[in-house]
Amino acid sequence: MKKRDDMTFPYEEYERRIQGLRERMAKRLLDAVIISDPENLMYLTDYQTTGYSFFQALVVPLEDEPFMITRKLEESNVHARTWVEITRPYPDTGDAIQMLISSLLEFNLVGKSIGYERNSYFFPAYHQDTFHTSFTKSRLMDCFGIVEEGRVCKSACELEVMQKAAIATKAGMQAGIDACQPGVTENEIGAEISRAMFAAGGEIPAVMPYVTSGPRTMIGHASWEGREVQPGEHVFLEIAGSYRRYHTAMMRTVVCGELTDSFYKAQETMKTALAHARKELRPGMTVSDADNMLRNIIADNELGAKLITRSGYSIGIAFPPSWDEGYILSLYQGHSAVLEPGMTFHVIPWMWGVDGDKSCGISDTFYITEDGCGSFFEDVPQDFSVKTNTMLDREKLNQPRPVLPPSALNLDSNPPKSPGKNAKKKHKKSK
Repeated sequence: MKKRDDMTFPYEEYERRIQGLRERMAKRLLDAVIISDPENLMYLTDYQTTGYSFFQALVVPLEDEPFMITRKLEESNVHARTWVEITRPYPDTGDAIQMLISSLLEFNLVGKSIGYERNSYFFPAYHQDTFHTSFTKSRLMDCFGIVEEGRVCKSACELEVMQKAAIATKAGMQAGIDACQPGVTENEIGAEISRAMFAAGGEIPAVMPYVTSGPRTMIGHASWEGREVQPGEHVFLEIAGSYRRYHTAMMRTVVCGELTDSFYKAQETMKTALAHARKELRPGMTVSDADNMLRNIIADNELGAKLITRSGYSIGIAFPPSWDEGYILSLYQGHSAVLEPGMTFHVIPWMWGVDGDKSCGISDTFYITEDGCGSFFEDVPQDFSVKTNTMLDREKLNQPRPVLPPSALNLDSNPPKSPGKNAKKKHKKSK
């Protein structure tokens, strides 16, 4: 491992992560692991690229030096970003799996017990089939989740980076709220959100903001498609700011007209759910109990609205196609995993089908402390933003916003301090 001081975290943080991984490998009787998930590569080495559609992997032996298999172009990211010193690149005309196999042979890993991430999106079945049929003299075992067991509880320095992501989230949300008014298109709202997030120091998120208006708010995971906001309609906003691939997410709702009785009741119901989460989430609570608490509050409404999804999910490192870590841990019924200090969740007590044809949301990103939880958005109002008698002013809409100075990326005076600790259980991918 090459010691350097220009990575996202201190070198010692990566040493700790590799050591934790090796301890879990020893418990599973693994001599080496092949890590191919982009988030796990980032977590272990600080490696990132948008070119992960090509096969790439970090091989971590139990005792010897780790090495990476990458496309030749992506080798530059290994040298520019990570502590990894040994690389085995393959050309665009080459065979990535044969390069992996030849490297395992080169580093004397034949006849060993080798783990690989069978459930990784980026180690597809046809690659796994080739690997199994061509590398028959070792014991190949699924080790999916072995890195995630360390990722699920964030360290103090990870929480600080998420605080920087939260700055971008807040800037983007405020810009989106400001842009919402009759006559504006969803695209223009999305453009304002994006510009503000990036100007505030945010980086490319795993998913661009969700912006829907009126009847389109009933469409799951939809975003801008050019629709113009009409007087009296509402706009649903869900965004996640990103910094060094870490994300924090937030939902808010804007009403371009009068706040109806139904929407007021929906607002208060969701605020109540979040207030209970802020008060009750703590180490030792099961994710099932957390979900039941939130779900019961949302279910107790007279608006015909439902919480049709999980009520929250782990959030942190993410690459497209999703900003969440829900496959590691989600808040849903029947799951006995318990909350631990350092876990971070996007809690989403949103309401689908208010009055049968509208959806709205208020959400927060929480971090679990030693004796409770905290919010990355403690200072952000939760009430629906209500805009009455507003008219589109395109000149004002198109005015450039001031770019925040670098000092704006400094942490709040009281950043999250909860130390993370390794999770003790393997969590399977949820759907």
